[in-house]
Amino acid sequence: RIEAARCPDVVVAQIDPKKLRKKQTVNISISGCQPAPEGYSPTLKWQQQQVANFSAVRQSLNKHRNHWRSQHLDSNVSMPKSEDEEGWKKFCLGERLYSEIDTLSDNENLGIDYLKMGFPPLLSIVSRMNQATVTSVLEYLINWFGEKKFTPELGRWLYALLACLEKPLLPEAHSLIRQLARRCSEVRVLEENKNEEQVSALNLMICLVSRYFDQRDLADEPS
Repeated sequence: RIEAARCPDVVVAQIDPKKLRKKQTVNISISGCQPAPEGYSPTLKWQQQQVANFSAVRQSLNKHRNHWRSQHLDSNVSMPKSEDEEGWKKFCLGERLYSEIDTLSDNENLGIDYLKMGFPPLLSIVSRMNQATVTSVLEYLINWFGEKKFTPELGRWLYALLACLEKPLLPEAHSLIRQLARRCSEVRVLEENKNEEQVSALNLMICLVSRYFDQRDLADEPS
């Protein structure tokens, strides 16, 4: 009791962050990714710019989340429940892509039918999604991508959901984004034209996983 009474109420450990960094067990490892074919790999400057843009998007989203959450959704927007995997696939990708229908009728050309074309990841939509829903929808779309082709609709949603992930990442989120990077690398190898926009989109996903989340997952967001 005498020794306990002599101990301070609060003790602060002197920890060298450099030593901890060497023993990290939660860093993103994208082992298993297919190396980029010659000429397909983006420049370091391009990667750094994408990371900076992504960081700015995350900061803006966090700053204005409450504002966008309070905005009214259009009457035709009905967000599925978190556990409704098929519902979210149709919501994000559209019934046309979900059902793999390539043709449009004349009536569909008169205006955008979001039920058929899919809803874009509007701020008023993603701001309403809690972390459990964000992780679930990310899993649904990555699973879809595991068997289907990469599309602009899919790319927009993947980017938005990555921007919505809060730190520190949950273990399941770590696993999902590693899976995403590996799948993007597999699809990239199959692309015949290195100048296609799809290659840039695939490189973007790999870049964010390896450079943004890998290097900064244990660091706080800049204020």
